[in-house]
Amino acid sequence: MSTFRAGFRSGRSRRARSGSTRGRARTFHSSGRPTTTRPIRPGNRASSAGSTSRPTTSPAASSVRPAVRTHGPSRSACTPGGSASVRRVFLGIDCGTQSTKVVLRDQTRGEVVAVGRAPHEIVERDDGTREQDPAWWIDALRDAVRDAIRGERFEIGGIGVSGQQHGLVCLDQGDRPVRPAKLWNDTTTAAECVELTRKLGGAPRVLELVGNLMLPGYTAPKIAWLAAHEPESYARTARMCLPHDYLNLWLTGHFVTEYGDASGTAYFDVRSRRYSEVVLGAIDERRDWKRTLPPVAPSIGVVGALRREAAEALGLDAGIPVSAGGGDNMCAAIGCDIVAAGPVAVSLGTSGTVFAYRAEPAVDPLGEAAAFCDSTGGWLPLAATLNCTSATEWARELFAMSHAEVDAAVAQSGRPGPVFLPYLSGERTPNRPQAAGILTGLRPDHGRDTIVRAVFEGVTFGLAYALDALRRTGVAPAEVTLIGGGAASDAWAQLCADVFALPVTRPGIVEAAASGAARQAQWAVEGKLPELPRTSSRRFEPRRRPELRETAERIAALREIAGTNRL
Repeated sequence: MSTFRAGFRSGRSRRARSGSTRGRARTFHSSGRPTTTRPIRPGNRASSAGSTSRPTTSPAASSVRPAVRTHGPSRSACTPGGSASVRRVFLGIDCGTQSTKVVLRDQTRGEVVAVGRAPHEIVERDDGTREQDPAWWIDALRDAVRDAIRGERFEIGGIGVSGQQHGLVCLDQGDRPVRPAKLWNDTTTAAECVELTRKLGGAPRVLELVGNLMLPGYTAPKIAWLAAHEPESYARTARMCLPHDYLNLWLTGHFVTEYGDASGTAYFDVRSRRYSEVVLGAIDERRDWKRTLPPVAPSIGVVGALRREAAEALGLDAGIPVSAGGGDNMCAAIGCDIVAAGPVAVSLGTSGTVFAYRAEPAVDPLGEAAAFCDSTGGWLPLAATLNCTSATEWARELFAMSHAEVDAAVAQSGRPGPVFLPYLSGERTPNRPQAAGILTGLRPDHGRDTIVRAVFEGVTFGLAYALDALRRTGVAPAEVTLIGGGAASDAWAQLCADVFALPVTRPGIVEAAASGAARQAQWAVEGKLPELPRTSSRRFEPRRRPELRETAERIAALREIAGTNRL
């Protein structure tokens, strides 16, 4: 691994704060295009705490020395006070789209003893742009750590970082962000996907090279987009990494990635676990990619130690081991124990994901399910939908309904109603970046409850489509483990069981991705897989509902019509 050449801000950024604008969307113009920057509220029943980040420029530089790698436990007397006996915990970070979450996981029992949160904002444009300033992540991380600790004393044995996948972070010679990071749900790169696929010899050749198709959410087309649309920013970019890599760089001073998150870039060969020189050459044959991209380290390992400036910003002691971390889906898999063949997880988050562990590469011949590596040393076939709680929350807010009112609407059954194709932000599975949402079959007697139920059914049938894609990789689900913010809804959990025609188990897992990052950190430090906590779970058995079969047929027909006519 390599170290960074200049420092990051260790204190609070200079962010504009105004009580009159808190919580409101704001619009400004960039390159002549209207841009909305809005605070993101977490999905179904997810709560948030901390201050709302405001747009800011890249972090101010400060002079720091590269961190010295250390091993073994480190005490973190976070703040004065607390009991005489100090609990030993591992700290897990999840930098998601909506917010940064921090958990403290007990070393012995594995239970989460504290949670901190801080929300993010997002830059959105009508052309499909979805971006965030990496400085916002650092601000949110600091707030979330302090929110979790809240004046108590803990002995922190290690830190693990989970991050939203696929995002492109561009750094200059001083490791300062050149521009906002393009996120996983940015769909502006559709043309670059087509062009890269053509240059590489077609979709089958791309699958042969890296195991995944060239999709707009992935990192490779984002780089091509940057070179084509912002050549000055591209020329200023010295290094590129993923969101969780950037946080690890800020924490430790080391520029490094790991197999799981790297496998979601579309320039990483999931079979050989190395960067694809062919794909990188198709993006830019003149760039020195060895200098540009971080070296790839094993996922279960310590990549550095918490540097002094970062420790001061977080209120922790320097020298705490930091594990390799991973993408949010990979860390969620560790958090809900998808670390061996058998169980299949469905996550109801901003996006929806369906994933399982495999001991060997698992490639979907159609390329709809992603052939990712996991963050333990195996593989993680995964199918993602872009519209999950983002769509259900849109419907809830549209009708100004409470969560209880939504649950009551979703729990209703009877004759089929309208059907909804939830492609509000385009879609990944199937790959339709320019698609839009479609609601059809409305009647005069259909009210808000009927429409909201149609939205939930449309999202859930989209996940069933993704589950079928996962089956093509060799996964044979017998039951589903349900996680994510939306899983808190009993009505939605039952709908999942009914639509999937599989038993659904909802474990008592707190913040699966952050908990998984903490569990991985303990694994890396102690050299063995930590036990899961003993928690209660609830099981939902599938019910026979003939009206859902009719709904499934109508949604399948609508999906085909929309695809044929590019709706």
